Amino acid sequence: MADETNSEQLQQTMGLIANAGNAKAFAVEAIHAARDNDFAQADQKLDEANKALVDAHNSQTKMLTQEAQGHHVKLTLLTVHSQDRLMTAITFIDLAKELISAYKKMYELQK
Repeated sequence: MADETNSEQLQQTMGLIANAGNAKAFAVEAIHAARDNDFAQADQKLDEANKALVDAHNSQTKMLTQEAQGHHVKLTLLTVHSQDRLMTAITFIDLAKELISAYKKMYELQK
């Protein structure tokens, strides 16, 4: 049972890391597209970032639910890293939204 729990926790942690990393990467791609005045692509990449962020949040929610039910999550460097990746992804998406908005305004002023 303990091995199954550890395996499940590892799977959730790795899912969180992967999805948060994808979310950040899509946000960076959105910024690059906006810099190139490709706002349709920027919006698409931002949508992809948000979808990956939802998947990351779902992994985190499973871990939090288990913790709340008394099944304590073993604190490892991977679990700490997963939370760091999630926070970084959230920050990048917020930053991407602001930068895309600024690039759109600059583009309109240049017309």
